[in-house]
Amino acid sequence: MEKNVVLCGASRYEEKYYLNPDFAKLPGSIQDELKILCVLFTQEIGGILTLEFEPDGTLCLRTEAKESDFNYDEIGGVLKIKEIQREKRELFEALEMYYKTFFLHS
Repeated sequence: MEKNVVLCGASRYEEKYYLNPDFAKLPGSIQDELKILCVLFTQEIGGILTLEFEPDGTLCLRTEAKESDFNYDEIGGVLKIKEIQREKRELFEALEMYYKTFFLHS
């Protein structure tokens, strides 16, 4: 069974952003856009947000929170993810093509 590959993520708990070093060759403007997206999400909703490539190359956004985090906005998180997917559709399609081309060779 293949695992998802994390592109990037942010944590409200640790106040940190992570970009997978395998994607360090992405243009700086795209790296900046991903960082802003992740950090703003966790500041507004809380918890942890990761952008991950599924084994078939589809980019998905995952959010989670500690069980003890009563400030985490679960409903707001779902709505925010749908909004981000709508607004960043072109970026996500380009990232999927990049991943499929350079990592999956398909």
